[in-house]
Amino acid sequence: MRKENCVELTKAFLKQKFDESEYFFDKKAEKDYRFEHSVRVANIGKIIAEKEGMDSDAIVIACLLHDISYINEFKTREEARNHGRYSAKIARPFLKEIGMEPEIIEEICYGIAIHVDDEADFPGERTVFAQTVGDADNIDRFDAYRIFENLKWVKYDEMSLEEKNAHTKKMIEKLESFKNLDFATETSKNMWIEKLDYQIVFYKKLFDQVINSELR
Repeated sequence: MRKENCVELTKAFLKQKFDESEYFFDKKAEKDYRFEHSVRVANIGKIIAEKEGMDSDAIVIACLLHDISYINEFKTREEARNHGRYSAKIARPFLKEIGMEPEIIEEICYGIAIHVDDEADFPGERTVFAQTVGDADNIDRFDAYRIFENLKWVKYDEMSLEEKNAHTKKMIEKLESFKNLDFATETSKNMWIEKLDYQIVFYKKLFDQVINSELR
């Protein structure tokens, strides 16, 4: 089967699994976010693969499936940390069913398994392809939408001016420190720095506005 067809089948499979999930049944916003995140990661992975000469269809498939285990509830932090390995277990039989080549299945599943903490529960090689799944995931997690999510998560709107000041300063320092992280390709690194710089500019402007909320 042509890999282009496999991409469409994978997207349909992901949507079906999300729609059938008991956990997502009454959590539409969470389901929509996770599906949309998976598609964004796939689009980022495709850009990286095309610029770096990798199999872009295989990368897209891996990225679409990287978080599929979110169809289940994670009751502990340990379970959440294992979600890459759980996702690989769900992905493998599907990839076999649609007739993908065994070596491609192994690389896809290994990339999915290691994307959280660089560890898998089966043997594999930490190739540039495999690392790109996690790279694409991280790049999306530090894009514009995540600014909104983070501010919502910490209840920024309920903070005092002093708390807002401290939070924005902390975020700027944290984002600057993330520039030292390693990525598998030059394309991934450049995209990562671009996203970090965008967030840093935002938080610096936010910090200036907080400071300007008091008479000086």
